[in-house]
Amino acid sequence: MKITYFGHSCFQIEVGGKKILFDPFIRPNELAKHIDFGSIKPDYILISHGHEDHIADALDLAKSSGAKVISNWEICMWLSKQGIQNFHPMNTGGKVKLDFGNVKCVEAVHSSSFPDGSYAGNPMGFIVETSEGNFYYAGDTALTYSMKLIGEYRTIRFAFLPIGDNFTMGVDNAIIATDFINCKDIIGMHYDTFGFIKINQQEAIEKFKRAGASLKLMSIGETIEK
Repeated sequence: MKITYFGHSCFQIEVGGKKILFDPFIRPNELAKHIDFGSIKPDYILISHGHEDHIADALDLAKSSGAKVISNWEICMWLSKQGIQNFHPMNTGGKVKLDFGNVKCVEAVHSSSFPDGSYAGNPMGFIVETSEGNFYYAGDTALTYSMKLIGEYRTIRFAFLPIGDNFTMGVDNAIIATDFINCKDIIGMHYDTFGFIKINQQEAIEKFKRAGASLKLMSIGETIEK
């Protein structure tokens, strides 16, 4: 798999010949101003919840790329009212089979509203199952005991976990989450974009290492392979 980081919680994963983009928040992010937005052409856009820092570029990207949007019912209907017709609505606990593999929606403990403050459904995380391995995208969430079900449900090769604290779990809780999901290969997200979620990156990496886990903090625009 090829993973490209576009800042905050926005990643693109190339697997099975398809490009899957998570939580597009690029143009409003000052830290991602060097990203060539027009070159981003995903096949799928997965949206975990309705907050602006996860959905800001979803409408324009869905229009320009023709990507299929995977999200909850409320977000899909919100996009539909703005002209998007290529979508698949889901909710927590559901699974859908797609051409690159399966997407299962799992619990995320957070809030969810659209930029205008209206209700945006329940927040979610995603387990993506592919022939190249499975991964977990947690979305914005607190540490939850239900994460243990993820570790029991599937073998997870790597996971995207929020580590910025304040609005989500922080580094210490994310380390506990690695035990719950039975996965020690972690890519961090939802940190440093705003003042509320600034972290000490080196300290975070060292804490994970002492706990027997690996924390990768990608540079914006960086691509790695897993």
